[in-house]
Amino acid sequence: MSAAEQNSGVQSSGLGGWLSRWEPEDAGFWTEIGSKIAWRTLILTTISLVLSFATWFTVSVLVVRLPAIGFKFDTMQLFWLAAMPGLAGGTLRIIHSFLIPIFGTRLVIGVATLLKLVPCVGLGIAVMNPDTPFWMFMLLAFSAGLGGGDFSSFMPSTSLFFPKRLQGAALGIQAGVGNFGVSLAQFMAPWIIGLAVFGSVGGGSQTFTKGEVSKDIWLQNATYVYIPALILVGLLCLVMLRSVPIKASFKEQLDIFKNKNTWFCTVTYIMTFGSFAGFAAAFPLMIQKIYGGFEGAPDPLKYAFLGPLIGSAARVLFGFVADKTGGAILTHWVGIAMVAICGVMVSMGLLTPTSLDQFPMFVGCMLGLFLFSGIGNASTFRQFPIIFSHSPRQGAQVLGWTAAVAAYGPFVFAMLIGRSITSLGSATPFFIGAGVYYVVAVAINWWFYTRKGCECPS
Repeated sequence: MSAAEQNSGVQSSGLGGWLSRWEPEDAGFWTEIGSKIAWRTLILTTISLVLSFATWFTVSVLVVRLPAIGFKFDTMQLFWLAAMPGLAGGTLRIIHSFLIPIFGTRLVIGVATLLKLVPCVGLGIAVMNPDTPFWMFMLLAFSAGLGGGDFSSFMPSTSLFFPKRLQGAALGIQAGVGNFGVSLAQFMAPWIIGLAVFGSVGGGSQTFTKGEVSKDIWLQNATYVYIPALILVGLLCLVMLRSVPIKASFKEQLDIFKNKNTWFCTVTYIMTFGSFAGFAAAFPLMIQKIYGGFEGAPDPLKYAFLGPLIGSAARVLFGFVADKTGGAILTHWVGIAMVAICGVMVSMGLLTPTSLDQFPMFVGCMLGLFLFSGIGNASTFRQFPIIFSHSPRQGAQVLGWTAAVAAYGPFVFAMLIGRSITSLGSATPFFIGAGVYYVVAVAINWWFYTRKGCECPS
């Protein structure tokens, strides 16, 4: 416990570090002690969240390189591997959405950070042996979902630490900076796997073959690089974090499902974060499978990181904008823009290209989807606490629940895009379906949260 906490009469106790008092809406309390604790918590948990997203999306990097180092997996198997972290992430987020009021921020975030060592160590070992069976990769890819699942503990925790007037900014900063973990995984991998950075401790190299070119790579570095940081940050979380004294049993928390707004918020967040995470998982393989057959085909990893980078930056920046304008109107225009982009991709034949000349426009449209989904991630998370302003605990839980369902995006998008390509000949049917879903989400958001006289302006 810090001296400032003691002097202010705020004490922490128990293994979970439960604070004795937390009143962020009280100006005096916030200025004297609340702000310091909240921002310290935000900084440490955001660093941990970056590592979570990096771990979650590492598999999307590995699958692009596996065939070139001797693994005999077909196209659908590779899409399955890219999809599994999303399946796990969504499922584990459902669990995480209930944990903070039971165990508190310190224990949940600290333990969750250390658990991500499992996929980082396991995948690193697996890629060094081309005889590693597909089922083992599936299990390890599922374990990578540990990095996606804990998001639904981070967001409810942060919303409880900050007053309503700062929640859009705080949630935008944490989720946006955390989302940079996706770009970190996809940007760092291409160069770090080319170096023996861990020497003999990190294991031997693999021979990467593309056409007539062969070179040594250390694919295990793509996961091993996070191990030291996970250990350090996990221990810091267990020592430095505190927990807000808002508790509820699992049964008590089920009351959010009786509110129709829980389900409407889920629909709109699938449109935004579901798309961001889904396309982030599938983008590298989409480049490879849609444009990889042309002579001089682009390296997917030179472009894949750009989408999550843009979407993450938009989430950070537009958290502040949403605090000023309100979230609903931003969500409305985000949905319209995403519908339009899907229409352009289908009508211009960018998903059934006849030459590499179409590739720049394809990338541009995909980056547009990342941009607007990132803006929507910020605007929706500004909306939800306002919609549930009558109960901060319910608002925090809805953040966790909607994030849980939307986290199935990588699984659903990767599977449907893969199936669309392998069974229907192109990704066009998927993007038509996505456009239709976006129309439905925009209509719900407009009717209940945006139009004049709507039920719940947000």
